[in-house]
Amino acid sequence: MAERRRIPRTCTTEVTGSPSTTIPAFTSHSGTTASKGPSIVRRTAALSVANPPRSHYRREVISHSHGQPVAHFLALIPAHNEAATIDDTLTSLERQGLPPTWTVVVCDNCTDDTAEIAHRRGVRVFTTEGNTDKKAGALNQALAVLLPELEPTDHLLVMDADSVLAADFLETSRDILARNPDVGAVGGVFHGHSGGGLIGALQRNEYARYAREIHRKSGRASVLTGTGSVFRVSVLRDVAAARGGELPGIPGRVYDTLALTEDNEITLAIKTLGWRAVSPRRCRVTTEIMTTWGDLWKQRLRWQRGALENLRNYGVNRVTLPYVAKQVVMYLGIVAIALLLVGTVLFITMGDYGPPRGFWLAVTAVFVVERIVTVRRRGWRATLLAAPLVIEFLYDLFQQAVFVRAAFDAVFTRSTEWHHATDE
Repeated sequence: MAERRRIPRTCTTEVTGSPSTTIPAFTSHSGTTASKGPSIVRRTAALSVANPPRSHYRREVISHSHGQPVAHFLALIPAHNEAATIDDTLTSLERQGLPPTWTVVVCDNCTDDTAEIAHRRGVRVFTTEGNTDKKAGALNQALAVLLPELEPTDHLLVMDADSVLAADFLETSRDILARNPDVGAVGGVFHGHSGGGLIGALQRNEYARYAREIHRKSGRASVLTGTGSVFRVSVLRDVAAARGGELPGIPGRVYDTLALTEDNEITLAIKTLGWRAVSPRRCRVTTEIMTTWGDLWKQRLRWQRGALENLRNYGVNRVTLPYVAKQVVMYLGIVAIALLLVGTVLFITMGDYGPPRGFWLAVTAVFVVERIVTVRRRGWRATLLAAPLVIEFLYDLFQQAVFVRAAFDAVFTRSTEWHHATDE
């Protein structure tokens, strides 16, 4: 266990365009603060706030009965050039029924106004230094400073700077963690923002089906989504301590910077250490969608390649077996679809192909009903998109092509870069 430290009573930093500002200390649960040497936050990066409203730093007393320790929330928001969306993200935190005690925006190699907007909103800003490890590296830098200052009973929300949380997200997470001591983290159930035309509508239908699948599995999380997940501080410390031994990665770091999909990897890490992960329906997150086929291809290629590499790094065990089985079934399905397409072409060229009849008509009807039922909660537009089958079938073929490419790249160890829609 890392040596416990306290953020000093005051931490004075220089904020561009405003006078030097005193940052309130994190306060211990007993209501005391301790000063120990120079500012801790200056050791690796700049942490600052401009003109913070006093109410922003108020303590939300989260007490569960019978003398249980008080838990507090730290919201950590990694951001790379998110000036267009950070305002909405911070607003969603302010509107929480149980707002976070502290909010920190981690500005990673930003060249836009993300930091300035965060300052104006009265939240703390952590600026990375020399980070080349993308989101995982940015989070590691911030956690190296902040995590040792929190109590083991505190909770840490990690969310993307282009996502919006449902108003009861944190309250629901707190209640689940309080009732279930074996749950190490609570993940969000993500849905897509509006817009994007046809490609946006297809992604929203896809996300709706994924949310339904999680709900039907009693909220068991396959992935603790980076769009918004809450972790026990004690669990993240356990993960950091297990790196380089029981878990892959560099000892002392929470996130494995070699993983293309850090959220998938940390899910496997937490489960490997014996914790459960859940994604309740009420923990809804609305996040960005890809608006071009090129961006979607790069995003999904990273997701699938990362999933395959994570499984290779962890090997086949009690935790990874369900993931491996799902991958095997998925790739067998791709082979089956390929054979179906080849057979269809052969029948057409032989002049022996027509509308489905008899048994195959019944099978087609089942597929149509399944497509409609699984998105009916999204309304008539989603239903109309799903009903013809062919549009979503072509979308599925697109994704299957991504999966095949990801497998090829993973086998032949071709490099794949972390892609963000704002990286042009």
